[in-house]
Amino acid sequence: MGNIVVFGAGGTLGSRVCAEAVRRGHRVTAAVRRPEAVTYLPPEVTVVPGDATSARSVRELAPLADALVVAIGGPGRTPWREAAETLVTTLRDVPAAPRIIHLGGGATLLAPDGTRFLDAPDFPDQYREAATGQADALDYYRSSTGVTWTYLSPPPLEFHPGERTGRYRTGGDRPVTDEHGRSVLSYEDFAVAVVDEIEHPRFADARFTAAY
Repeated sequence: MGNIVVFGAGGTLGSRVCAEAVRRGHRVTAAVRRPEAVTYLPPEVTVVPGDATSARSVRELAPLADALVVAIGGPGRTPWREAAETLVTTLRDVPAAPRIIHLGGGATLLAPDGTRFLDAPDFPDQYREAATGQADALDYYRSSTGVTWTYLSPPPLEFHPGERTGRYRTGGDRPVTDEHGRSVLSYEDFAVAVVDEIEHPRFADARFTAAY
């Protein structure tokens, strides 16, 4: 049994990570800005005020955790880079600091020509700001020292709610594709990959991706 703190636990991915972790018997703390609005998590989850961009919040919650999951999101340029900076600089001063598990963007993965998907001329404008924010966070983690982090990217296109199968394959900076060239994963199996990485670390100080 481990201790997992999930920032952004009220969101689409964060709530699924909470459910998956509880399912496996972990102690889960959901750190959200408005605890009173989060009434749909499993009853085993402890819901507390929390903000990944607040050094005070990170400092208070770090002793409760073996891993801090960053699942914040929203429209536009959510402060992923700010959260990354806050977590890294704060955790450097925390004894036996927990790992950072950042749920990142698929558009930061590399296309067949070696460029990021977000840099393609036809990349949808409505997603560019968010994708750029996630890319900035990844760049910051890669330049940081003194903490242990993992950045997990979903497929760049076919990522949606679905079935929990418990299976997936992993890759590095390029999407994992099937025999038809598709990279597909459900939110539920993304959560499985997150908790698997917490339980059995394989990608310390690295980004990885997952798909069927």
